[in-house]
Amino acid sequence: MGPQRKIWGRSGATLYSAQSMQKVGGELALIQQIRRDSERRAGPGVSLGIGDDCAVLRPPRGHEVLVTTDFTLEGRHFRRDWHSPESAGHRTLARGLSDLAAMGARPLAAFLSLALPAATPQAWITRYFSGLRDLADRYQVPLAGGDTAQSPTENVLADIVLVGSAPRGTALRRSGARSGDLLYCTGSLGGAAGQLLSLQEVGRKRKDALGHPQLFPEPRGAVGEALRRRGVATACMDLSDGLSSDLRQLCDASQVAAVVELSKIPLHPWADGRMDLALNGGEDYELLFAARPGTRVPRRIAGVPITCIGCFTSPRGVPQVTQIKADGSKSEMPRGGWEHLRT
Repeated sequence: MGPQRKIWGRSGATLYSAQSMQKVGGELALIQQIRRDSERRAGPGVSLGIGDDCAVLRPPRGHEVLVTTDFTLEGRHFRRDWHSPESAGHRTLARGLSDLAAMGARPLAAFLSLALPAATPQAWITRYFSGLRDLADRYQVPLAGGDTAQSPTENVLADIVLVGSAPRGTALRRSGARSGDLLYCTGSLGGAAGQLLSLQEVGRKRKDALGHPQLFPEPRGAVGEALRRRGVATACMDLSDGLSSDLRQLCDASQVAAVVELSKIPLHPWADGRMDLALNGGEDYELLFAARPGTRVPRRIAGVPITCIGCFTSPRGVPQVTQIKADGSKSEMPRGGWEHLRT
């Protein structure tokens, strides 16, 4: 193995072998551009960004720091023949922003570790960062550091770390729901899975007017902050793996059972009326939350529709999640959705 070179300043000291450094000038130029962009976009929560061995963050007085991390793996979370580079960059950041939204946190900074195949075109990399940066600008989250390396495979591997803050003791959790609480979701479900099906089926008619929930999912940051600030939600999580799976996680954390009225679930137009996509499709990145009965829950928050789809009950002697169909019949909701490492 030949000599190594650091290519992301000192805050993202990353090593490439000499054999893989065929386009050093382009890569170095990209890193310098990232640094310049980050310096221009540095918010009040970042005291020191890219350029040293560590970033220095400054959370607001009286706030706690929240940290989340998410992988975005080519072939698992996106495909270059289906997702544009801008979509891949957007999705990388959106996953972490959705986690912060679920706890009502405001983003402070992002950190990106990116492993690229040696033959990755410079144009793809530039467009990837463009997609990530556009979403970061809208959510005012600076890229405060990162790491780059040559991927050991032919696939792009990305890991995003998001740091946020919330007033001490107020962050929303999964464990606050109680029997009798009502169950709500934001937006509509099944859209990401529905659009993914259209990407898989060559020749299927495109419906761009319906938006792009799969290609450019929208984190519900303003909604999460409002739920926390107004004291509306008793428990909250984001819908990343599918309602039938994620709701069980919320029930586990709160030690309750849930009842879902299927006819009340808002279906995204991309779902084409398919309830299975809403229950099991995943990647909707909407919020699922509980609220005490009698709490005034707005029909919309930050322009996003809010829908009551059920309630929580005592877990004794009942299925963890019960579904009520349009004809009034009740049954246990089958567990679907996505789960890594499940055989």
